[in-house]
Amino acid sequence: MPQSPSLKSEIIYPESDGQPMADNTQQFNWIVYIKLGCEALFQKDPLVFVAGDLLWYPVEGNNSISTAPDIMVVFGRPKGDRSSYQQWQEDNIPPQVVFEVLSPSNRLVEMAKKFRFYERYGVEEYYLYDPEKADFSGWLRSQDFLEVIENPLGWVSPRLQVRFEVTDGQLEIYRPDGERFATYLELVQQVEQERQRANKLAAKLKELGVNPEDL
Repeated sequence: MPQSPSLKSEIIYPESDGQPMADNTQQFNWIVYIKLGCEALFQKDPLVFVAGDLLWYPVEGNNSISTAPDIMVVFGRPKGDRSSYQQWQEDNIPPQVVFEVLSPSNRLVEMAKKFRFYERYGVEEYYLYDPEKADFSGWLRSQDFLEVIENPLGWVSPRLQVRFEVTDGQLEIYRPDGERFATYLELVQQVEQERQRANKLAAKLKELGVNPEDL
């Protein structure tokens, strides 16, 4: 007897592909650097979702079609936690910008499959960085295809409005205000410097007989 639709097993969309987020510390650090930089860039915009190593399922009902970009940026979707990015539950909006950071274990066939995936399922901008070779590449959507960006250094992302440079063998990403994406340690140092400046100012005001809390 055929099983009724209500009794059929619900399709499961795994939260992991069984692969590690990164193969080494260098790759991991670059993934975190780009992800946190993008999050900081859009921290005040509630409708920009940024994720790292999150499985993306573009087709409802087919859990065999998926990939996990190292970093994805989605415009038009709210911030918040997700176990995976199921596109049909996200107003059918695909990630517009994705980044991949290469490691020595990445193979040409694997990266070619990812490229075709991004091209087929609607990515607008795809950026690939190889920290071992200091090689940065990019592709931009033109109708149904991702076309190579001939001169990626100095290139400004149409979506992110950030500029890419390679200086002394290191990728550098500059915000629209000209400030460089900071590492986590640099951000911690900036906070500490601001705290020290505030403490010095408070001490100086007290010397002058002014209570900082009254200002």
